Amino acid sequence: MNLFSPVTLGALELSNRLVMAPLTRSRSGVDGVPGDDVVEYYRQRASMGMIVSEGTYPSIAGQGFVRQPGLVTDAQIAGWKRVTDAVHAEGGLIIAQVMHAGRVAHPANTGGRPVVAPSAVAVEGETRTYDGKQPFPVPHALTVEELPGVMAEFVQGSRNAIAAGFDGVELHGANGYLLHEFLAPSANHRTDSYGGSPENRARFVIETTAAVAEAIGADRTSLRISPEHNVQGALETDPAETLATYAALTDGIAPLGLAGLSVLHKDPSGALVRELRSRFGGPFMLNTGFGTVTTLDDALLVAGSGWADAVVVGRPALANPDLARRWREGLPLNEPDYSTFYTEGTKGYTDYPFWEN
Repeated sequence: MNLFSPVTLGALELSNRLVMAPLTRSRSGVDGVPGDDVVEYYRQRASMGMIVSEGTYPSIAGQGFVRQPGLVTDAQIAGWKRVTDAVHAEGGLIIAQVMHAGRVAHPANTGGRPVVAPSAVAVEGETRTYDGKQPFPVPHALTVEELPGVMAEFVQGSRNAIAAGFDGVELHGANGYLLHEFLAPSANHRTDSYGGSPENRARFVIETTAAVAEAIGADRTSLRISPEHNVQGALETDPAETLATYAALTDGIAPLGLAGLSVLHKDPSGALVRELRSRFGGPFMLNTGFGTVTTLDDALLVAGSGWADAVVVGRPALANPDLARRWREGLPLNEPDYSTFYTEGTKGYTDYPFWEN
């Protein structure tokens, strides 16, 4: 298939197969309200086939980072509405990544709210808070009775995303945050119906995805996963167990008719990715970058080999607001300024130049 040809993902018609990955940028202030700079940043990148927003929290307790945007307050929803209006005015599509940080949160960032997770197992290391770096706390292990309330937060956050004008949502089930914590044996030590076996570890993610799909439409709901990525203490080091867990997950969500499954994995042609795509059966997106930066050759290989319906790209889109044009025409790329990824202001955010002429 052609990387620059249109593709349909559920209810969405993309003009090309390049999807901008969710990228934490920490530009939304303490109140989590996207402002003028955020509006401009996303507007500039509207020529991508689809934009996936940075991770946005569906509840205050789910906030993971300083200056992270939310989908909770009226002001946050109004701020995002300005973003989506700007993207749509440029002819683009944008979906919200709904992300509950789980145990990768800290009370110093959430107004003292308890940190929650599948089990009372802390992430090793420190996190950046408004009061400086602090160790990750031991989280509160969610009870079975508390799980519907957390699921309802995902549902309300997704409804708020639609109210803010997003074209859909992507649930963040990757990179060691709450949904991924249920999947990973290192983070999920439960012995009830939400832990122990691969099928039980997949249960909460399946149920949450189904609830969001029912609330906003399956054809506007997608899920992102990162099997074997092994970051932030969400370790999946037994290949057989990992396959069993993600097979159960994909079998559970396949009947929903989702807009897409987005997979972050370093081996896009490997047996695990091929198996998950076959089991899912719906629109499939691949992100090969993280440890390495996705190149045009990488993207062309994924698309040309038919390994996925769309290619998810991060850092090249961050540094090149006109990435689709540059790759289509073989133009040189801007290099990303890593020192500005999580800072404040326009430097390294909205000042990357477009290709002129």
